[in-house]
Amino acid sequence: MTSFANTLRTASIGGMALVYTALTFGATLAPTPAYAASGVYYRAELAQPVETKTEVVRGTAWSCKGNICVARKSNSRPVIVCQRAAREFGDITSFTVKGEAIAEDKLAKCQGK
Repeated sequence: MTSFANTLRTASIGGMALVYTALTFGATLAPTPAYAASGVYYRAELAQPVETKTEVVRGTAWSCKGNICVARKSNSRPVIVCQRAAREFGDITSFTVKGEAIAEDKLAKCQGK
């Protein structure tokens, strides 16, 4: 009887560990709005939609779909990254860095105005 109880307890612990692992693994793969978790550092909203593509612009890989393009962090200043994206994709109506919109004067500078 003791052997059966030990086997049952071991199976229960193993089952709980498996469920916990599945839940935590699923939580790490689930999409989250946090920019750090998603890897998105820059987000550009374009005036005109572009075809879905991934484009490398001066060392920064941009993924675009519709009128939204996103990229990971670059070594350049945000305004420079924005200017390069504007040259490649067209007018940018908003540009965010780590989820925060850049100031209007910097957005205008990004557009070359």
